[in-house]
Amino acid sequence: MKKGWMVRAGEAGRLIDDFEKVGCVAVGWDNMGDLTDVASREEMDERLWEAYQEDNKAQHAKSLEQIYKFRFEIEKGDVVVSYNKTDREYLVGEVTGEYKYEPGIVQDYKNIIPVNWIGKVSRDDLSIESRNSLGAIQTLFSLNEDILGEIKTLLKGETPEGTPLEIADEEIEFDILKLNIIGRANEFIKDKLLKLSWDEMQEFVAGILRAMGYKTKVSSPGPDRGKDIIASPDGLGIQQPRIKIQVKHRLKTRSGIEEINSFLGVLLQNEVGLFVSTGGFSKDAYYKAESAQNQLTLIDLDDLVKLYVQYYESIDPDTKALVPLIKVYWPA
Repeated sequence: MKKGWMVRAGEAGRLIDDFEKVGCVAVGWDNMGDLTDVASREEMDERLWEAYQEDNKAQHAKSLEQIYKFRFEIEKGDVVVSYNKTDREYLVGEVTGEYKYEPGIVQDYKNIIPVNWIGKVSRDDLSIESRNSLGAIQTLFSLNEDILGEIKTLLKGETPEGTPLEIADEEIEFDILKLNIIGRANEFIKDKLLKLSWDEMQEFVAGILRAMGYKTKVSSPGPDRGKDIIASPDGLGIQQPRIKIQVKHRLKTRSGIEEINSFLGVLLQNEVGLFVSTGGFSKDAYYKAESAQNQLTLIDLDDLVKLYVQYYESIDPDTKALVPLIKVYWPA
């Protein structure tokens, strides 16, 4: 019987384009070297301790479980899924070969399994139960038959019947469960943010900046000469830093190098730029921002959620009303 697996494309899905282009899934733990000659779980355990001696027992156990599954349990014919956070889509494919160690294929990830990608499923089309399950933040975990059935139904262009779904891993540890819940909560916050209108998103970003200690001036509707918000310590732009903020609120549309160049053109010599794009950024946009003469920070949807959660206690009531959160207590 075909098994199903979620394999995340690196931190925040940074390798998803490589996964799709090369036709594979990949994981790290590169210090372990080529695992082709590893024949047992015991050997894997020893190799992992040698490579990552600084890990504590809990970290070691989590890593061992995931790298062992990648090396020995994922088989030809299995279904694999990986998430594209920018497009909010799950890339779905079928394993076409065995594990191999190939440096240089997927940036800094050398442990590879070949995959034939067969389609994509929008996160918005999945049931809430499936979103919960697929929102787990582990690098790799197995999927049960209900999740696979829903994904396969969506690939056919049909609407699946909603059923309660769970991650098929009964041995999930307490701290992993905590991280999973945090990951799912962040995904739900992103869902709420994407429903904001453009002017609400502009006010939302300004609210976060105020919580960080800046005074802001939001541009009125109409031509804004390339900026949507001005922020500075005094609110007048006299004290440094003087920050110009551009906000692009578009689903599944990445901001590219043309928009970055246009924004850089409105920054004066001593001004700092902040470009917020809920649709994410192209690789060229990141390269341009890093090499720009002015300091320019790019903020995508994930970054926006992290800032909102981090400064939530200091956020003003009007901004909180846009996306209200509740505090959940967890055992220390």
